[in-house]
Amino acid sequence: QVQLISSGGGPVQAGGSLRLSCVASARTLDYYVMGWLRQAPGKERDVVAAITWSEGRTYVADSVKGRFVISRDIAKKTVYLQMSNLIPEDTAVYYCAVKPRGGNEYTNWGQGIQVTVAS
Repeated sequence: QVQLISSGGGPVQAGGSLRLSCVASARTLDYYVMGWLRQAPGKERDVVAAITWSEGRTYVADSVKGRFVISRDIAKKTVYLQMSNLIPEDTAVYYCAVKPRGGNEYTNWGQGIQVTVAS
């Protein structure tokens, strides 16, 4: 069982940057994909970025490509989402989550983090 604790977020002006962090407590993360998802008011929850823990392969949604970077610190069992050039459309609750490699659904979730981008 993987437990996730997220931090970061908050209010920011458009064009600004934020970094989200998510610490995982698990014996091993080698067989997992860790992702960041977000849900804006009235919209579905979407995957923003994901990373395979063992190889570090990344996926970044087109909507944030070139602005968001996902990375991991293996020793700290922490995944980061560096967000730059934020725009109001990035306003959402962000979630860290994990799923087994090859799985379709994220199975364990951290608490949501509010990110609010003011224009």
